[in-house]
Parts: sequence; structure tokens; C-alpha cells
Amino acid sequence: MGTLYYGDSGTPIGIEDRALTHLKVAITTKLRRNESFTFSWRHTDEQPRGRSTLWMHPSIPLRFVFDEPERPDLSMRWIEELMRSANSTGGIELVPEYLDTGPIPTDPGQPVRVGVDVQEIEHSDDDEEAPK
Repeated sequence: MGTLYYGDSGTPIGIEDRALTHLKVAITTKLRRNESFTFSWRHTDEQPRGRSTLWMHPSIPLRFVFDEPERPDLSMRWIEELMRSANSTGGIELVPEYLDTGPIPTDPGQPVRVGVDVQEIEHSDDDEEAPK
């Protein structure tokens, strides 16, 4: 469980390391652009029922502390969802991670595109005559 420290309150906010890593990317991106926004989350079962919201501003001290020494792999889809919420009137809301576990949909005759530009391979007439 990682910890977010915000402002001078010294009150630690416990957030799972993987979620905190993704929040760090979204939050620091916004603050680096000098953009203020809100950050909201639901309280955990160990806390009193409810939710909390912080006003995030570039001039307020912020510290991320992680229990795990290695950074987990990042999910661009999750980061994009956090950034989208940051640009909304509700601000960043800590949302569950999206895990893509299903098969990749494909169109017959089209190359599968996996995060990079894929160029179709051109075949010459000589390729058809080559021994196999």
C-alpha cells in the first residue's frame, strides 16, 4: 500500500501502489501544465463511510511514497481514463483499472495492430516463385 501526502496536513492517504503509480502520472502531468483540479476517492472499508476530495494545485507540496521498490507496468488505458476525468468538472476520480483480457478483434484481410504502426508487407511476383 502506497501513501500520498498532500499539503502540510501530514495526514497520509493510503492508496494501493499500482493505483498510486497511475495517479502519479496523471496528477504530475496536470500540475506540470500548471493546471489545478480536484482528486476524489471513496473511503476504504477501514475508514468511516464516505468519500474525500482534494483540491490539487501546483503550489501545494505533494509526495508519493511506494511500498514496492519496482515500478509496476503502466496501463495507458487507465492513465487515459484518469486524464479524461481530470479534464472534467468532477476532476480525477480514482477508478478501477481496465484489464483487457479478451481476444483481440480482427477484420479479415487486415493486419492486427498492437500499439505500433504496422505496415503491410508488399510481395513481388518473384516471391510467389521462390521455393518453400
